[in-house]
Amino acid sequence: MADSGASPLPPTTPARSPLSRAEHFVWLTARVLEQRLFAYHFLHGGADPVETALDAYRNEDGGYGHALEPDLRGPVSQPLHTARALRVLDRLGRCDGRRVEHVCRYLTAVSTPDGALPAVHPSQRGYPAAPFVPIVDDPPSALLATGPVVGLLHRNEVWHAWLFRATDFCWHAVDSLETSHPYEIEAAVAFLDSAPDRPRAEAAADRLGRLVRERRLAVLDPDRADAYPVAPGYAPGEHHFPHDYARTPGSLARAWFTDDEMARSLDFLAGDQRDDGGWPIRWRAWEPGTALEARPMVTIDALHTLRAHGRTID
Repeated sequence: MADSGASPLPPTTPARSPLSRAEHFVWLTARVLEQRLFAYHFLHGGADPVETALDAYRNEDGGYGHALEPDLRGPVSQPLHTARALRVLDRLGRCDGRRVEHVCRYLTAVSTPDGALPAVHPSQRGYPAAPFVPIVDDPPSALLATGPVVGLLHRNEVWHAWLFRATDFCWHAVDSLETSHPYEIEAAVAFLDSAPDRPRAEAAADRLGRLVRERRLAVLDPDRADAYPVAPGYAPGEHHFPHDYARTPGSLARAWFTDDEMARSLDFLAGDQRDDGGWPIRWRAWEPGTALEARPMVTIDALHTLRAHGRTID
């Protein structure tokens, strides 16, 4: 008797390749936005569906909320959500026009007196948030929040009044760094990689690279990760590796590491793919649901990093 059931669709990527395993993980666990992003970047999907999915997180104030960044729950717009939205738009080549004008209007409204962004705006109070994210009434400016946003806007040649003081803040913050922690260094690199003053950015990056090595803020030997310090407030084992700073070969942070150090870092990243096809989060998981939402984001970033550095993923 003939089988009346529908034939299964063939796999879209070679079986058991890193990309194939990640694809299975994304279809199994990811939000619509990350599913659309994965399809856009790795399966020849369109950009319009990604932007449609992203619009679900956009608020009338021009910012983004609704747990776009999983560790901040609730509907209110936040700088960290908005920074992630800009990353998506940048990857689509759509970080321009009216959509960015609305974002800059929101950034202006929530800026601190010195024209920069707080890590968390006090409007978050009353909604669930990770316990390691402090919510205060008068939050200070944070390079952690401001640097990536300013860098992305400069990268896309956006011109807006908000950028002038925010750029000045980033320069002052980067030039003042004498001690730091890995996420702040990542934010500094995100700014410096696209800052308009290239000689100044290269000089600042060179100084930060020395700081990273002197303070051992990057694990240079993954086989001895426990020998490297974990920053105060980080989760046990929450280390950073060269590939976390230099996500592309063109990043200024790439010069901080030798070819062998970078190769070991990328080997570690490639080998960190889990049996379910996804990559793990390394920060503190405070709720199962937030970790589940974050892992597809981390997985897409890992694939991007490996591919950018010439590693085979499919």
